[in-house]
Amino acid sequence: MGDFPLTSSSTASKPMSAAEQFFDTNVLLYLLSGDDTRADRAEQALSAGGIISAQVLNEFASVATRKLEMSIAEIREVLATLRSVCTIVPISGETHDVGLQIAEQNGLSVHDAMIVASALLAGCNTLVSEDMRHGQVLDGRLKVRNPFR
Repeated sequence: MGDFPLTSSSTASKPMSAAEQFFDTNVLLYLLSGDDTRADRAEQALSAGGIISAQVLNEFASVATRKLEMSIAEIREVLATLRSVCTIVPISGETHDVGLQIAEQNGLSVHDAMIVASALLAGCNTLVSEDMRHGQVLDGRLKVRNPFR
């Protein structure tokens, strides 16, 4: 996985602030890719920490088992490192409701809208993602940043 510094072994000890960044699953998966340039950029972006949702953990595990053919033990090890540098936020009924509203208003897929909703509800101002338009501002306060540009 990389050498980004571990800030804590517990996500509960990491306070959230409005300036924090939220990571989409696609950026985290590049940590495991054969593309060294993208892996390095993903690691650099993560070095400051940030926020991810339970949805991101689930998607990461799904792709890692299905496409990368990793064992559950290997996935747990990678996710333990991610959890040590990122705060984990839950998915709730409110997340779902806000996500559907965002999908309808912005023409996003439900999947992307749930990521946006989680970021907004966590108070983030940056969404680090390769899947959405770089520089796009959602809900007047969440700016998409593609770390690979």
